[in-house]
Amino acid sequence: MSEPLIAQKSPFAVDVEAGKSYFWCACGRSQNQPFCDGSHQITEFLPIKFDAMESTTLYFCGCKNSGDKPLCDGTHNSL
Repeated sequence: MSEPLIAQKSPFAVDVEAGKSYFWCACGRSQNQPFCDGSHQITEFLPIKFDAMESTTLYFCGCKNSGDKPLCDGTHNSL
């Protein structure tokens, strides 16, 4: 399996809305980071669906290597 592209070495702060679904880019190729724009179709990666349970600010992984995908777990600090 190939490695995803690193979109950025920091998280993306996103205000999510309760009841809404978001599709996080897992391949790193999207021009709509941190969310999917369909660019993964030339890779083996698939976007990860995230369902917001509450309206809040969340930090989505930008390096694509988090152990808590789609959210940031600080992995970018060791890259």
